[in-house]
Amino acid sequence: MGTFSTTGRAGTPAGREATVSATLRLTREGFAIELWRGRFEVQVDGQQAGSIEPHGSIEMPVQAGQHTLRIQKGRFCSPEREFDVSNGQTALFRCYGANIWPRWVLSLLIPSLAISLRRE
Repeated sequence: MGTFSTTGRAGTPAGREATVSATLRLTREGFAIELWRGRFEVQVDGQQAGSIEPHGSIEMPVQAGQHTLRIQKGRFCSPEREFDVSNGQTALFRCYGANIWPRWVLSLLIPSLAISLRRE
C-alpha cells in the first residue's frame, strides 16, 4: 500500500520518503482505568509506525488511499481496521486497553480483545 512516515518521537523509517497528502490521528483514551498499561505500538499497513502512551495522541502523515491500522502490545492486539483517506482528509481513531475485568480475562485467551480500536 502507500508509504508513510511518522512525526515526533518515532521519526521517519530509514530509506522511506513520504508523499504526504492526508493525516492519521490516533488518540488513546478510554472511559475507565485501562488494565493493559504501558506503551502501545502502532502499525500502519503492517509496518511499525510509532507508539502511543496512555492518555496520549499521535499524528502521522499518510498517502491518500486505503490503509490498515493495528495497535499492539506484545502478543496482545486490536483487530486490524481498514480505512480510506482522501487528499487533505484526516482519519481519526481512538484506542484503549481492556478496562473491565471480564474483557481483560478473555483477552488472555483471545489476544485480539485486549485493545479496542474504533474510528471516530
